[in-house]
Amino acid sequence: MKGGILIFKIQKEKKRKNLDFIKGSITQKDLISPAYINMQNPKYLEIDNLFYSGLIIVNYYREQSEIILKSLIETNINMNISIFYEKQDPYKTIKDLTYHIGNVGVEIKDNSENRQDMDIASFTYNDAKYIRKEIQINNEDIYYLYIYIDLYAEDKKELEYNLNKIEGITQSKGMQTIRANFREEEIFLSCLPIMENNAKIKEAARRNILTSGIISTYPFISSTIFDENGVFIGTNIYNNSLVFIDRFDTKKYKNANICIFGTSGAGKSFYTKLLILRYKLMGIKQYIIDPDREYNKLCNELKGTQIKIGPNSTTYINILDIRKESIEEGETGYLATKIGKLIGFFNLIFGELNEEEKAILEEKIIETYSQKDITFNDDSLYKNNNFNKKEFKTTKDMPLLEDLSKVLDKDKKTKKFKIKLIPFINGSMKFFNNYTNVEINKDLIVADVYDLGEENLKYGMYLFTDIFWDKIKENRQEKKAIYLDEIWRLIGVTSNKNVASFIYKIFKTIRKYGGSSVAITQDISDIFSLEDGIYGKSILNNSSIKTFFALEEENIKILSEYSNITDKEKIEIKSLKRGECLMFVGEDHILTRIESSEEERKIIEEDKENKKGNNSNR
Repeated sequence: MKGGILIFKIQKEKKRKNLDFIKGSITQKDLISPAYINMQNPKYLEIDNLFYSGLIIVNYYREQSEIILKSLIETNINMNISIFYEKQDPYKTIKDLTYHIGNVGVEIKDNSENRQDMDIASFTYNDAKYIRKEIQINNEDIYYLYIYIDLYAEDKKELEYNLNKIEGITQSKGMQTIRANFREEEIFLSCLPIMENNAKIKEAARRNILTSGIISTYPFISSTIFDENGVFIGTNIYNNSLVFIDRFDTKKYKNANICIFGTSGAGKSFYTKLLILRYKLMGIKQYIIDPDREYNKLCNELKGTQIKIGPNSTTYINILDIRKESIEEGETGYLATKIGKLIGFFNLIFGELNEEEKAILEEKIIETYSQKDITFNDDSLYKNNNFNKKEFKTTKDMPLLEDLSKVLDKDKKTKKFKIKLIPFINGSMKFFNNYTNVEINKDLIVADVYDLGEENLKYGMYLFTDIFWDKIKENRQEKKAIYLDEIWRLIGVTSNKNVASFIYKIFKTIRKYGGSSVAITQDISDIFSLEDGIYGKSILNNSSIKTFFALEEENIKILSEYSNITDKEKIEIKSLKRGECLMFVGEDHILTRIESSEEERKIIEEDKENKKGNNSNR
């Protein structure tokens, strides 16, 4: 037994030493505790170089038609707001109300001399009867409501200014406040996330409220978007919360499409480049049609492929190429699919074709391909290689525009088409009459069509849209995006129904291929100029994310005809500063300030400077 006692004493001594050691270490409580608290002044607390002062809401309008805290939460003033609800016993409440109604009823009957007292008594009498009816008949519950506001600032002047501002806002919304002088500590504690409604301030703040009235105190009214796997976009202008959007989240969003509208210099190009930069880091394939030569530097920095077509270019794309990825595995109809796209392209060159002209042109296209042994039989697109294995035909096995021109020249009905093709074969745009000599297999591809000039941009844009659409369909499991800058050229009045329908089809169906379409423009009126705006409206409606930078009043008016922008949002769009935008993300409407790192800004702004330099040299 003595040996046992000795062992026990040794173990106890070791335990005591361990406890002593723990007592000397830093705890979690120490880490979150302030360095100092100064409570000498009854009007504010001073904690770690910040000054805190509280307000207690002590009265409200008898009826509220809107969310009472909305105006407070949407300010940029630093504050903590605590709301407490205490559910009351309905049986006891009914008993007390019945007693009160009886007493007040007698007073009203007996005393009719003082009109002011009579009015007050009538109010309380009617209120009591109303509350009792709501509890008894409509099954409402009654609560005690307490709302505390604790403001903080770095200096006393700013704190006083903010207090006056909040008092003005609350008063305009039918709320009466008192300052928490001599009760600043209690307000501070009540606004901490520790669920403490301090008894010393409860009496001043307590007001009763029915279940239906609680709706007006709902605090989460400032839209915040924080998708778990999202890309950082910027900050909410109202409350500085971070905005993260995962546009490929199919559970949350109907599609991953984006519309980006804004005047020149509003920040839409900067925002687009930020998206490209950030999605490249996530390994998402991106294809950009660049009519204004804005993405050169970005493409080089991200080690992408840049394809230029124009009079001085050495890279070529054959518009008549049929690519293996143009239809999905298991599907059929290579030539039929290609003919549909070519009709759209030739509509741009020949003008709007009627049904007879389309039929004749289709016949000539089929004849042109048949000369290369390509028919509606998909097997005709394959040939045996040197190892006697089947492989898909290359660009050298495809016809060129000059082959089509020769076929058109044989028929009097189509000679007029042949004449219109001359610039594309022997003239200023003969670069269209070449075999493809570039590989399109990088994760980032920029199609530079700047050298085509204003009149001919639409041809290059359509050509690359066709190519990129085939790349989008190549693998459904991969995430990818196509950016259509100055999209109005393809869906506006300078385009045609076939081309616009093709673009609309991309926006409508790209989701099932794991893709995202991005429409970018500053010419709002032009995207709604074809066919009474049906294509522009369709693209807008098929974009889950809409981003509106600053717009002129005329463009805002046009936009409001095709989207559900409120009167308040119209004013906001007009007054947005550079880099600020109104975002429609699913059902959320949120004012956002686009944010970037110094490195990102450096890449993007250098790209802009390069563009300016190129333009001045031209």
